[in-house]
Amino acid sequence: MTATRTAIRRLDYSAPAYLIDRVDLTFELEETNTRVLSRLVVKRNPQTPDNVPLVLHGEELVLEYVKVDGAPLGPGTYTQTDSQLTLPAIADTAILEIVTRINPAANTALSGLYVSAGNFITQCEAEGFRRITFYLDRPDVMAKFTTTIIADKNKYPVLLSNGNRVGSGSMDKNRHWVKWVDPFKKPSYLFALVAGKLVSLTDSFVTASGRNVALEIYVEPGNIDKCHHAMAAAKKSMKWDEDRFGLEYDLDAYMIVATADFNMGAMENKGLNVFNTKYVLARPDTATDADFDGIDSVVAHEYFHNWTGNRVTCRDWFQLSLKEGLTVYRDQEFSSDLGSRAVQRIQNVRNLREAQFAEDAGPQAHPVRPDEYQEINNFYTWTVYEKGAEVVRMYATLLGRDGFRRGMDLYFKRHDGHAVTCDDFRAAMADANEADLDQFGRWYQQAGTPVLEVEGVYDDAAHTYTLTVRQHTPATPGQPEKLPLHIPFAIGLLDRRGQELPLRLAHEPIAQLVADSTSRVLELRKEVETFTFVDVPCQPVPSLLRDFSAPVKLVYGYSDDELVFLIAHDNDAFARWEAANTYASNLLKSAYHALGHGEAVVVPPQFVEAFGKLLTNDHIDPALVALMLELPSETALFEALNDVDPTRIHNARQLVKQALARELRATFLAVYQQLNDGATYRYDGESVAKRSLKNVCLDYLSELDDPMIAELLGNQYRRADNMTDRLAALQALAQRNDGETYLADFGNVWQDDALVMDKWFSLQATSSRVGALSRVQALMQHPAFSIKNPNKVRALINAFCMRNPVHFHALDGYGYAFAADRIIELDKLNPQIAARMASSFNRWTKLEPVRRTLMKGELERIAGEAGLSGDTFEIVSKALAD
Repeated sequence: MTATRTAIRRLDYSAPAYLIDRVDLTFELEETNTRVLSRLVVKRNPQTPDNVPLVLHGEELVLEYVKVDGAPLGPGTYTQTDSQLTLPAIADTAILEIVTRINPAANTALSGLYVSAGNFITQCEAEGFRRITFYLDRPDVMAKFTTTIIADKNKYPVLLSNGNRVGSGSMDKNRHWVKWVDPFKKPSYLFALVAGKLVSLTDSFVTASGRNVALEIYVEPGNIDKCHHAMAAAKKSMKWDEDRFGLEYDLDAYMIVATADFNMGAMENKGLNVFNTKYVLARPDTATDADFDGIDSVVAHEYFHNWTGNRVTCRDWFQLSLKEGLTVYRDQEFSSDLGSRAVQRIQNVRNLREAQFAEDAGPQAHPVRPDEYQEINNFYTWTVYEKGAEVVRMYATLLGRDGFRRGMDLYFKRHDGHAVTCDDFRAAMADANEADLDQFGRWYQQAGTPVLEVEGVYDDAAHTYTLTVRQHTPATPGQPEKLPLHIPFAIGLLDRRGQELPLRLAHEPIAQLVADSTSRVLELRKEVETFTFVDVPCQPVPSLLRDFSAPVKLVYGYSDDELVFLIAHDNDAFARWEAANTYASNLLKSAYHALGHGEAVVVPPQFVEAFGKLLTNDHIDPALVALMLELPSETALFEALNDVDPTRIHNARQLVKQALARELRATFLAVYQQLNDGATYRYDGESVAKRSLKNVCLDYLSELDDPMIAELLGNQYRRADNMTDRLAALQALAQRNDGETYLADFGNVWQDDALVMDKWFSLQATSSRVGALSRVQALMQHPAFSIKNPNKVRALINAFCMRNPVHFHALDGYGYAFAADRIIELDKLNPQIAARMASSFNRWTKLEPVRRTLMKGELERIAGEAGLSGDTFEIVSKALAD
């Protein structure tokens, strides 16, 4: 029978009946039989009536005994189920002692305490601590933890937990112990324990107040030389948080542990962050520029959680974006300050549109603050993280950088050490700036992506320009009607020469204009708003939604000439990229419809000319040029169409790309050769930008069936001194029939490096060459692949399902059947990973009828599987209800 859970609703929240002041944990570690002694100082919440029992959470635990104030409880005095331990009411305060036994080696779900490569690792967010011991496993129960770890000295020389190391020693039977004390209260989801044969890279950081903090990164032996970038990222993050927000680190040591078996990217446990190896290990020969960027971002993200998530945490899991959306915004700002702000912004928006906008338009749509859930693991979503970050960014846009800082300062002053809500954060922003943000709260309440329909009218006689903006948000599951939102809408106006015009609204005095008045943030609050600008000397071209000032869809009837004009002249980098992206998207949609009518695909000379001018423009950041030259992805086109034929999307995009490669061959080749200067690899902004443009040129050239280009690809693969260039060449070769030799060589050279092999798996899983599914099935038998390892599943199976639409959506339905089989298989091993893979079926209703029927049939097969986990069932059942 399929496992289901009763929906948990936000409005049903009630404070915990009991609180926990202190937790003393003692672990006696054995791979198959770990003993956990938990000593809790429990007190009844003053709001709790007498005779209310104490109900603790617990899963897959073997209970040895329970004592209350030293007296053992007999079996008849408590009740134990698969998920709870119910004890008699506590009058006021009591000391509760519980001993449980667990089997970490059998924990393939990787939640709670488990074994990875012979090392003990924990992952307790969201509800993993209950798989370690019985506890009030909810985020609003915060306690001070002391942890003692006992283990075999030879097998597990390193014993780590939260807080500060206060003691250690030897015991009998070749065992040793280490004691840790965390002086800060925390919820159980932030508990961490690591034990094993690990080596460490050490450094230190002196805080602004002069405290010396030990920095330690722990990895398996043989990987220490790949940790230096992560260490540098940690130090940069600590300095940035002090400079930008005045936030210092608060423990004696900051520790990172890298493991290959991890469901997430990383976890912010207080003082002891556990990371997926993907976001720690890097050398120029094993990691790409994107990998180095990812390490900077994720290290910053987890470190920033020390304040936005740990010192101030969530009252309940509905408030998840309180910590995640805010911390994503902070890591995006860190990355923007570290590199190119424009490139960072465009990359973030592109990801948001492809993944979160699709989520908002599909069966899993939910508000940034959900109203209910069955499995909280299913709400670690693009909406909570990325749209949540955009909501935080809108505070900064509306209030300004200084106003946002005032709000943050007040937030920490009010709530340090507490578990709070999204409304508390909004109140701090409003109160610190004496701002009215009541309507802004709807961003937390309403699902769906708002649509802004904009019209502009110029009055030549009056020299005025009037913008009319209509906003509406489409219906989403459970929310058929939506109210107007408070939306910051940034705009500019350009004259015929491409110069920005000063912006003054009607009835606005000239004296009110600031020095830089060419870009304005308009505040939308009603369904229809009208803004009239005066002293506009000529018909302007509007630059709309600058810097993507709100997570909305913009509808404005730009002509091709206007888009080309904005590509050439707009000073706002996002708006400039958006013009190129819109022009390319319109062309690709036209090509798709042309193929549907049996017509030829034509690429207008004006489009080719615009791209050619971008390539040769020395005044634009090469990284921005590279982004502007990239055609919208097949995923983006899928979301822009209805009754979709994914094969036709693929063919339309390829035909346009090939036409551009042919028409601009000489220019692409000249720019490539200029940038391919043989310089030694460096990871810095200028070098990364040049490599990005060089490899975009290479990608276009690889579309040509030309012996010279084949030689060029082979030369870059063989001669590259870094993984960025080598992988760019191999990625192009993987799409060609002459690439097999290079793929085999790469696999042989890197067979012992797990992360590099993940890249190799993904290249083949996403190749559009014939036989992709057969290759994926064969690669599942490769010695480097394991279906129990989340990284391998993401690299091979998930890459095929999510990033190879032409083969996943093959008309024979074999791609859907393969995915369904793997989801069912994974559900028995790791429900979280299975549920995430099931989201590849979310958009089945957008497909044309044949594929739609095939995909629905596989969804029904998954839903009918006996013993299906609640995680997977929730995703599949919502998809079927779409």
